[in-house]
Amino acid sequence: MELDIIGDIHGCYQELLALINELGYESKGDLFIHPHGRKLAFVGDLTDRGPQSLEVIRFVVSHVNAQLAYYVPGNHCNKLYRYLIGRNVQIQHGLETTVAELNDLTPSARKEVSQRFIDLYESAPLYHLLDNCKLVIAHAGILEADIGQRNKRVKTFVLYGDITGETNPDGTPVRRDWAASYKGQPWIVYGHTPVFEPRFKNRTVNIDTGCVFGGKLTGLRYPELTTLSIPSSLPYVSEKFRNFDS
Repeated sequence: MELDIIGDIHGCYQELLALINELGYESKGDLFIHPHGRKLAFVGDLTDRGPQSLEVIRFVVSHVNAQLAYYVPGNHCNKLYRYLIGRNVQIQHGLETTVAELNDLTPSARKEVSQRFIDLYESAPLYHLLDNCKLVIAHAGILEADIGQRNKRVKTFVLYGDITGETNPDGTPVRRDWAASYKGQPWIVYGHTPVFEPRFKNRTVNIDTGCVFGGKLTGLRYPELTTLSIPSSLPYVSEKFRNFDS
């Protein structure tokens, strides 16, 4: 199995196209296909904060539907899904940018892209267990003991990370560094918490390099375990990045 796993996009569509081009994919109509049969995989948080969330949705949906890509949802995907099905959610922390894009559409176009995302979300697994259980793709990671389980507690971890119940000054949840104590054999590729550089810790890789905060969009080649990144076009916000090992 040969994959190119891409970190949290957050509406950074132009960087996504640039990264896919650098990874060797070729445009075939509306799809991008790798000449050697590699597939894409997305660790979630497709939308919010960035400028082109709806284009990212369209891209991922079309490639998943064509069986050219894998997708797992992130916490922002979960919130957008709940918004689209009519749940009472607060339109903040980035969701407001995606809602603004939706509001600019005609009613029929809004209904179409909303339904496509709902279908994508509802058909997605909580996390992917791939390559004969050698690889796990989970938005915020997963504990070794939980691989194979899909209960409410695991869902919370996969979407939000190893949260303590406390909050940081900016309102974000305090997260433990679960990867530091990971001792499992499967490689776990995840995102969720922006880091300055792709973080390899034990057999885990955090590939959220904060594109929407002015960092870069990163892809991890698997099984090679090499990374490729595209610089962000957005302003740099240093306080949004976490240095786990400082």
